[in-house]
Order: sequence, then structure tokens, then C-alpha cells
Amino acid sequence: MPVLDVHQSRRGPPQHNRRVSPAAAPDAPAIFVARHLRKVYRAGEVEVVALRDVSLEVGRGEFIVLLGPSGSGKSTLLNILGGLDVPTSGEVRFADHDLSAASEAELTRYRREHVGFVFQFYNLIPSLTVRENVALVTDIARAPMDIDEAIGLVGLAPRRDHFPAQLSGGEQQRVAIARAIVKRPEVLLCDEPTGALDVATGRLVLEVIERINRELGTTAVVITHNAAIAGMADRVIHLGDGAIQREERNARKLTPAELAW
Repeated sequence: MPVLDVHQSRRGPPQHNRRVSPAAAPDAPAIFVARHLRKVYRAGEVEVVALRDVSLEVGRGEFIVLLGPSGSGKSTLLNILGGLDVPTSGEVRFADHDLSAASEAELTRYRREHVGFVFQFYNLIPSLTVRENVALVTDIARAPMDIDEAIGLVGLAPRRDHFPAQLSGGEQQRVAIARAIVKRPEVLLCDEPTGALDVATGRLVLEVIERINRELGTTAVVITHNAAIAGMADRVIHLGDGAIQREERNARKLTPAELAW
């Protein structure tokens, strides 16, 4: 069976070096441990290699940026960490959970109890208000936070009775973040959360994600092709060709307002 490598020899753009705020301690206990991950998708008689021998650890409470061009393996890696997909080979653990050996029911429970997802598109229900969209998740959470508290954390208390059509794109993305955090997840996984937003609005969304990480201690993993965002991370992991090309740790971090887009 032929193998198609969808990746090309390329490197992500350089990271900005300007730093202003302290980074998290590098010795935080690992919440994720991945070893030798490989992911192959099959399309008919062709195998598409998405990840090749990826190993990494993510510390509890870290803010991680996965940086790389389209097709570098970022989304595949995020989906495996989030229990939306499983590796073809290798091992990935969340705390004491072996995600690579988990059943579908176990992965569903893992996603429900431990992970909040934020995607590029907001997936809000148009007929429900901000408060009602956020409240939906509380039915499946073990110990959700107060709905209005979650809405307040993303700065939308005055808009809680508005419908999605009455909100800007950035406000809708903040609703999506409130929906993700209301169940008190240990991990917030964000897939291009600013990809559909302009620069000013994107900064507002990043401020919310940074606040959740800093105030609640939620581990945050953000994937992006935008090198500017790397400046606000504790650690930046550059992906290319389905593999980790290099890692960098920011001694001091930028605030979202100071990112040079």
C-alpha cells in the first residue's frame, strides 16, 4: 500500500523575542505525557501520515502554543490530547488515564469531565441566548461553576440575554469560551481561536484565554499558524512534517495587548 506524506520540509515562522511577564515554572507536574505518537489516516489504498514519532509533556497549569503551518500535524495532535482521536501507535496519558488504550465510552467521559474545547468557529445555537448556550454544558458537568460567573469571566455579563446574531464575532467566541470553562475543565484546548477574527478582536479573545489560564490554573494548549501568539506562551512547540521540530520556553511572556501581529 503506498504511503502519501502530506507534509513538506518547512519550518514555522520565527518567534518574537520580546517578553514582559513571568513564565510558569518549568518543573510543573505533567498533566499530559505523550510518547512516540504516530497517526496514519487511510483514504482508500493510500495512507496519509499525519504524525510521526511525536513525544512531549505538558505541565499542569502551563500555557502551550503549538505553532506550525497548515498540514504540520497541529490539529491531529490536539485532537489526540483531547480524546477526539486516538493514535495509530504510541501512548498518550492524561494524569493517570491512558487515552491511547481507552474505549469510546471512556474517551467520552474524559472529554466531558476534564476538557474544554474552543474552535475557530463558535458553534452556538442561534435560538438560545448567551446564558442558555452556556447553560447547556452544565447538564453534563460534575461540578459546574455558576453560569453567570463563567459569563462574567469572559466579560459578557451585560450581554447574557442576547442571541448570537446580536453579538460580534469576538463576543461569540467569548461565549464559546464561557461554554468551555463553565464545567471547570482541567484543560482548555483551543484550535485557531482567533483565526476568524480581526487583530483587535483576536487580542480580546486571547486575553480571555490568558485570564482563564492565570486565574483558574487551567492548562491551556492553543494551536495556531500565527507566530505572534507564541509570545504569550510559557512554551512554544514548533511542528512541521508531522513532527516536533523544536521547542522554546519564554523566560518572560507578552500580554495579549503587546503582541506584534
